[in-house]
Amino acid sequence: MSKFLKVLLSIFASVVLLIIIAVIAIPFFINPNDFKAEIAAMVKDHSGRDLAIDGDLEVSIFPWVGISTGKLVLSNAKGFEDKPFAEINASNVKVKLIPLFSKQIKISQIVLKGLVLNLAKNKQGISNWEDIRKQNQSVEKKIKTIKQDTQKQEKVAQKSESNEAQIPLAGLAIGGISIEQAKISWDDQQKGKYTEINEFNFIMDKLVFGKAIGLDLSFSIFNKEPELTESIDFTTDLIINEALDNFKLTKIKIKSVTSGNGIPGGELIATLLAEVAIDMSQQTLNISKLSLNANNLSLTANINGTQIVDKPNFSGSIDIAEFNLASLMSQIAMPLPETEDSTAMSKASMRLSFQSSQDLVTIHDLSVNLDDSHINGSVKIKNFEAPAINFDLKVDNIDIDRYMPVDDESTESRTIADSTGKPSPQPKKAAKAVSTSAKAVAAVTTIFPVETLRGLNANGQISVDQLKINQLNMQGLNFKLKAKNGVINTQQKVKHFYQGSYSGSTSINVQGNTPHLSLSHKLARVQIEPLLKDKLDEAKMTGVVNASIKIKGQGNTEKALKSSLNGDIDFSFKDGIIKGFNLQKIIDKGKSLIGKETLTTGNKNDQTVFSIIKGTAKITNGLISNKDLYAKASKLRVSGKGTAHLVSEKIDYAINAKLIKREATATKSEKIKGIPIPIPIAINVAGTFTNPSYRLDIVAMLAEKNKEKINKKKDKLLKKLDEKLGPGVSDLLKGLF
Repeated sequence: MSKFLKVLLSIFASVVLLIIIAVIAIPFFINPNDFKAEIAAMVKDHSGRDLAIDGDLEVSIFPWVGISTGKLVLSNAKGFEDKPFAEINASNVKVKLIPLFSKQIKISQIVLKGLVLNLAKNKQGISNWEDIRKQNQSVEKKIKTIKQDTQKQEKVAQKSESNEAQIPLAGLAIGGISIEQAKISWDDQQKGKYTEINEFNFIMDKLVFGKAIGLDLSFSIFNKEPELTESIDFTTDLIINEALDNFKLTKIKIKSVTSGNGIPGGELIATLLAEVAIDMSQQTLNISKLSLNANNLSLTANINGTQIVDKPNFSGSIDIAEFNLASLMSQIAMPLPETEDSTAMSKASMRLSFQSSQDLVTIHDLSVNLDDSHINGSVKIKNFEAPAINFDLKVDNIDIDRYMPVDDESTESRTIADSTGKPSPQPKKAAKAVSTSAKAVAAVTTIFPVETLRGLNANGQISVDQLKINQLNMQGLNFKLKAKNGVINTQQKVKHFYQGSYSGSTSINVQGNTPHLSLSHKLARVQIEPLLKDKLDEAKMTGVVNASIKIKGQGNTEKALKSSLNGDIDFSFKDGIIKGFNLQKIIDKGKSLIGKETLTTGNKNDQTVFSIIKGTAKITNGLISNKDLYAKASKLRVSGKGTAHLVSEKIDYAINAKLIKREATATKSEKIKGIPIPIPIAINVAGTFTNPSYRLDIVAMLAEKNKEKINKKKDKLLKKLDEKLGPGVSDLLKGLF
């Protein structure tokens, strides 16, 4: 028995030795290059493409089962450029033979050199890999049919797959991966875009579970339109477990260098550092020590995720250190328009905490610094496809005017050449003059962005301690917005507005084809002089204003909206002065013309002092009508009525002023040459809003002056008629005059 076992073992050893010798010898006796034609034919049969094997094929079986290739070229699809679809200069992959018998996979370093992929899509939207995809689908369909016809084979296959899946990953070993000098091009002729990925290099160290594996990736992207080149370098240490459900990426470093003619300075450099941990069994994500530096921008963040597969939820914090926003926007080829203040947006920083899910993000502890302004608050955005925004923001102070774009026409008008040829500054009111052509353009320009407003879904408020806008200063602003389904409502209040207050509301409805607008505004105890000085650089009126306006209109151009306006205005000025309009001087001129007196040349100020000016107005289809203007001064009583058209800006207004001899309580009329004249001084105001004109209505004044004489003569004549024709005739004739 012992002798038999020895013989049996000897035979077995001899057979094993013969197998080993055969495995070693086969590559020496069988040349794989003799089968190039058969390999190319098989590729042609399955893909319809031509495969050119220019380099040598080398096959090894023991101790490593593997293959090495030289240059391989796969032709392009029909109808595309006459250049290879794919090309490889050299490749090498080997698996150790003996460990395979114990279900262990030990792979030597996988090497791929000079890979070139030319991907394209023609103008009809067909890609140059469409035929290969269809071939694969055909093969998959055949396999599926075979499985359905042979149920037994399907079960065996499933059992085999189950057994293969049970091969422990601890038995997997890869000596490394090296992809060198790869190139991928993407030519989308349908969209007219061309992109290249050049110098693609990827190196992975030896795979060992539970230990750091070095990864090094680098490539450059070339974009044809706009012409930009971006180079990216990525390095990290990867740690994975045998179950492939726990990943850690430590020492992540990504460096990006973007260059092109459209980038100021020609180059933008960005660097990102981070630590990432993913646990799929617990469905958690942790990104820590995240740091992004891009020129003058420095961002740090920490992000945590839970239920990242079933129901992703994320939370974290972001901190952006102070940087120059205007400079950064220019560096990324998105320059901001020139602003009224050249130093605007030179200082910006932000800090926030956030929580987010699949359809909701909440930003809280928001703190933004922009130049001299500080903004705090919270924002909530729900339903990303059709965002619903809720916000509550508080601002300490902000000057909106400094961020407004410069008007080119206004810029040119700010300086004119003086007698020496040197430019001299002009006041803001001249700089802000609008040309006739600009007005014509504005009249037909769309006012409301209808589609944007229809999609707006927002609810919130903004509080501002100090605000400057349109040259006006205000304190204690509260602005509330509610917008949904094409209806936008706002409410705004200002606690301190030039020693008074302001409140108002606005409603815009864009649900229909034509936008509808409704406004309601109220001023209470506002000092008009400082307001006008801030707005226009000069004040032609002083006093305390109380006013209200309620109007409605429709249209989406300035002309259409103004033409449709209807509403009411109520106003009063107390203790006021109108500068540049000396009513006393005009009355003196009227007295001179009527009484044939010579005007004195005494020193008189060009202003008119009133204790009150009040009135109401009605707006009908863009025409403002006023019938009850009343003004009172120490020796004057003024009334007025007329119209002003919002579209044509034409004024047609009549003012009647009556001179009173004593103080405001007296009613006795002034006299000219000792003759009492209760006649009013008539003044016509015409012209336009920007260029009004004032003219004495002498005809009306003379007619009023002679009215008493005419009435006396008329009465005397009627009395004579009564005497001759009988009583009652005068009464009949009076009705005709």
